[in-house]
Amino acid sequence: MTPKNPQHMVLTTFMLPAGYHKDSWRMDGSRSEELANLEFVYDLTKMAEDAKLDAIFFGDIVHANTVMRGDIKMNGFYEPISVLSALAARTKNIGLIGTVSTSFSEPYNLARQMAGLDHMSGGRAGWNIVTSSDGFQNFGMDSAPDPVTRYRRATEFVEVANKLWDSWEDDAVTNDKESAWYVDTDKIHPINHDGEFFKVQGPINMPRSPQGRPVLVQAGSSGPGMELGSSVADGIYTAQPLKEPSVEFYEKFKAMAAAKGRNPNDVKIIPGILPILGDTQAEADELVEELANHIHLENGRVQVGADLKMDLSSLDFNEKIPAEWFSDDPALGSRYQIYRRKSVDQGMTLRELIVDLARSTGHQWMAGTATAVADRMIDWFDSKACDGFNLNAPFNPGGFKLICDKLVPELQNRGYFRTEYEGTTLRDNFGLSYPSSIRSRV
Repeated sequence: MTPKNPQHMVLTTFMLPAGYHKDSWRMDGSRSEELANLEFVYDLTKMAEDAKLDAIFFGDIVHANTVMRGDIKMNGFYEPISVLSALAARTKNIGLIGTVSTSFSEPYNLARQMAGLDHMSGGRAGWNIVTSSDGFQNFGMDSAPDPVTRYRRATEFVEVANKLWDSWEDDAVTNDKESAWYVDTDKIHPINHDGEFFKVQGPINMPRSPQGRPVLVQAGSSGPGMELGSSVADGIYTAQPLKEPSVEFYEKFKAMAAAKGRNPNDVKIIPGILPILGDTQAEADELVEELANHIHLENGRVQVGADLKMDLSSLDFNEKIPAEWFSDDPALGSRYQIYRRKSVDQGMTLRELIVDLARSTGHQWMAGTATAVADRMIDWFDSKACDGFNLNAPFNPGGFKLICDKLVPELQNRGYFRTEYEGTTLRDNFGLSYPSSIRSRV
């Protein structure tokens, strides 16, 4: 395996077939009639693999609340384990990252699903670790537990999953036909975990996965999220719309990982970016306007109100949300505070906020030529504001095709991205160390 060039960015893509820009599915050529079908998402994945991206990434929600508000961007049409399993059979190199919430699953189930995906894909599986704040009524609960409790559960959940993945040593499989023993049982270990939320005997019932453990990514920039991510994650998805705060976040996160005895180079900081591309700046600006014209403003009012937990029905679109309507409560999350700054500090009207959040949902976005967007990405990378980017396609399939055909080659030509995959696993291509299976066991 050729080591990953440290000058090469990590590039993944958030796989939202309806398009990251809200209501872009209304554009001509969107293939919206194919949403929830395999062929459309495979075509997008093939584009990503041909461009040599590190991974595709599927989010997940387990309720229909956003769909009922007219927003199909963040939807549950693509349940991650099933769709990634189907894609594993039709791809060879690209990483397959899926979200599974620690709020609605059990560690043993998750460990088996992710290890199975890792085996079936030849070592390309990744787990995006999240807690959930909505959808509990679908799982027999009246409301969400408080954030501190959710993160305590998540921390123990990941601990148990790691113990299970490490419960088989690397050479536990002997395949000894003469003795009639397929495994060396001395190298398979119960975990006997007895914690606050979970009691799990173990071991897992399948061999250690090709990359030791699936790659772990985590999205959360709050205090509890950073504590969890710096402890266990190999990659951090984060919303960082401005460069200098991202430099500060990068430095702080790496220091937190180092303080826990981890190699900071084994934790990749991956903010999102939404590039709207044109062959000229004027062409890109025209595309910005076209996308904005497809936004359904009344649905947008409802969606922004839901995000901010506010009733915005009394506001005119040309009015600003009053500053006193916002809260400083950190429990509302980092995205809430990004929206607050846009409304209060930048003075956006409700209309402007709806349009801005339709594009970015807190991430940075940029309209321009591939050269101009690459300039910004390289500046962030060289300034240690990030280790790469999660590419958010503004519309599909056309917007993602522009990214793969114009932006990625620009980065390749300038030496900031690979032209061939370095290894056979996601861990190889991220440039991560192989995790030892030797852990303390009770």
